[in-house]
Order: sequence, then structure tokens, then C-alpha cells
Amino acid sequence: MTYRARRAPRPDERRLDAERTRRLLLEAALEEFSAKGLAGARVQDIADRAGVNKQLISYHFGGKEGLFEALVRRWHEEEAEFNDPAVPLDELAVRYLHKALEDPRGSRLNAWCGLTEPCPGPADAPREDLSDLERRQAAGQIAADLDPAAVLLALMAMVAAPTLMPGAVVRAFGMDPRSPEFREHYAEQLRRIVRHLAG
Repeated sequence: MTYRARRAPRPDERRLDAERTRRLLLEAALEEFSAKGLAGARVQDIADRAGVNKQLISYHFGGKEGLFEALVRRWHEEEAEFNDPAVPLDELAVRYLHKALEDPRGSRLNAWCGLTEPCPGPADAPREDLSDLERRQAAGQIAADLDPAAVLLALMAMVAAPTLMPGAVVRAFGMDPRSPEFREHYAEQLRRIVRHLAG
């Protein structure tokens, strides 16, 4: 029998493998965190779900908290792709709603962070940027007597409610919150509510 020497991976192959591992770990972490919260999620379960050795979490992210912070950064990158300052506020709210309904894990994770201890953000994360809402208020999209921070919180609650309170959706609307009929109806109602914020 002849044996072939194992070829060492090229640097570009190593980079692709590392990117794939990071991607698998981020997806697995989002699943585990959204189901169990940051405190309840176990590193071993995240690694098992990703199909990798749990030491790779420390290697790539510095631990469970670093993995969470990487998810926060990934969300900000995704958000930058659809959060267009030129889009009217009612349409922007509906974009967030569609994003939350398509992938409810982010809303569930935020709920866990509120129910348990506050989840850490990236060390360099600034206070919530309200400049876009302040600009929209100056442009007349939000009434002058409303606090942009309160508007932001109300919008976040309206976007997350169908995911976090499906029973309330059924009781209030008589619809399955996952149905296309509910999505269409609620998106239109959200548009109208946001338009009324202009006063």
C-alpha cells in the first residue's frame, strides 16, 4: 500500500475555512441565544449545533460574550443595508417589521436580554443614535411634542409584538401571526400608525 502525504492547506483555504467556522458559530449562537438567552445558552450546545469543537468559540470570539457581541455587530451590518435615511418613516418601520417576521430570533433574543440580565453590547457601542429620528422630526415626520427616544421605543415594541406575543395577535386580530394575511394587514396598520406620529 502506498500512502500519500497530506497536503497542508493553502492560506486562502485556511481563511475560507475560518470564515465558514465563524459563520456556523454565529448561526448556532443565534439559535441558542434566542431559545435560551445569553445566560442559559451553553458553549457546548452552540459548538454541537455548529458541528465544531467548542474551543473554536474562544479561538474565534474570545468566549460566549464575544460571540454575542459579534452577533450584535452582524445585526448592525444587516441593518445598514435596509435602514435608508431617505425612506419615509412609515416604510422604514415596515422594513423592520418584515425583517422581524422573516427571522424572529433577534426579537426573541432581545426579549431574553430584557427578562434576564442586560446583554452586553460591543465595548465601543455608543448610546442609541437618535439623530435620524431627530432629523425626521425636524422634517415633519414626527410631531414636535414627541420625544424621539419614546418614538423609537414604541416603534421597536410594535415591530417585535407579533413575534413576542403571538397569542395576543390571535386574540386581537383573530389571525395567525405567521400568516400572509396578518402580515399584510398589520404592515398596513403600522404604516398608518406611524404616519399619525406626524400629528
